[in-house]
Amino acid sequence: MKFLLTLFALACINMSSAQLTIGDDGLHFATGAVISGVTYSLVYSKTKNKKKAFWYSLGLSTLAGLSKEIYDEYIIDGYFDTSELTATIAGGLVASYSFNI
Repeated sequence: MKFLLTLFALACINMSSAQLTIGDDGLHFATGAVISGVTYSLVYSKTKNKKKAFWYSLGLSTLAGLSKEIYDEYIIDGYFDTSELTATIAGGLVASYSFNI
């Protein structure tokens, strides 16, 4: 039931006309979700601890997004894009939470 409620809430949020989404942010969201999903499954298979798997997977997707934006700021073009960082963290949160249910 929690899973269905989560999917319904995400569907309502995505259909909101007040939200502006950019194509690159969608890629960051998907990347955060993939990193988080893989990390969750690996940590849970080793430890059998849902809480530890949740926090490790969310932390690793956050770390990946943050390191990519720091790399962009200092190496590539000098611009730290917080919307891309937020999208990566949101993708990691959605995947971690979905696996945790």
